[in-house]
Amino acid sequence: MDKRTVEKNKPLLLLYRLLLPFVDMNKFLASVTGVFWYIPNLIKYMIESKTWLINLDMYPILDEKTKITGVDYQYLYQQLWVFNEVNKQKPKDHYDIGSTYQMSGYIAGITNAHFLDIRPVKAEIDNLELLEGSIEDLPFEDNSLESVSCLHVIEHIGLGRYGDKMNINGGEIACRELGRVVKKGGYLYLSTPIGRERVCFNAHRVFNPNTILNYFKGFELEEFNMVDDEGKLHKDTKVKEFKDKEYSLGMFKLRKNK
Repeated sequence: MDKRTVEKNKPLLLLYRLLLPFVDMNKFLASVTGVFWYIPNLIKYMIESKTWLINLDMYPILDEKTKITGVDYQYLYQQLWVFNEVNKQKPKDHYDIGSTYQMSGYIAGITNAHFLDIRPVKAEIDNLELLEGSIEDLPFEDNSLESVSCLHVIEHIGLGRYGDKMNINGGEIACRELGRVVKKGGYLYLSTPIGRERVCFNAHRVFNPNTILNYFKGFELEEFNMVDDEGKLHKDTKVKEFKDKEYSLGMFKLRKNK
């Protein structure tokens, strides 16, 4: 968007910024409360700076005045897990399928990194190859990849959320493709929501962890970690410990049988 277009749309942009804090119901209460400290702070700042700030550049953020920093523990723990595992195993190449290119960028600092996604990323990062492709038809030979990660991805496949084609068996197909490309003796680091098995259309699926293990019969489960419904990390636990969970994260360290 060029400067002229921005200036022309400033009133609409201001309206968007004013309404945005109240649209997300998870932030609504905090935003309503935030109005009562935002206005006094605004007035105080204008007096002390002798600057008029009630204009089209206003950008109220009302929900971040918290005692602790909000964290998505599932994403935090899973990315640290894969980074540490790759650093420990030290494969010649590591391939990530659709997780986050940011994590692949960090991994590029310790080995040759490759990131594949259905929606290509345009960035220039040393030692990171960015690839376009679908997890339902991976562009790799059978038994060819030594180290692969796929975090918070398979639960979305076949639901159309990211422009992929509808397929009720999308999750299973994705697992089959991941299993196909990992070489014998190679590692697959997989994470997905676990709990009461269901489809939350079109956001994601939630799997029983035993369903995931059934998809990877040619693999050995070397480690299972879980981030529970409350965001607590359970390291190297048992699959059976997931029971009675609604929306936890299962992290599966799988090694393909030789």
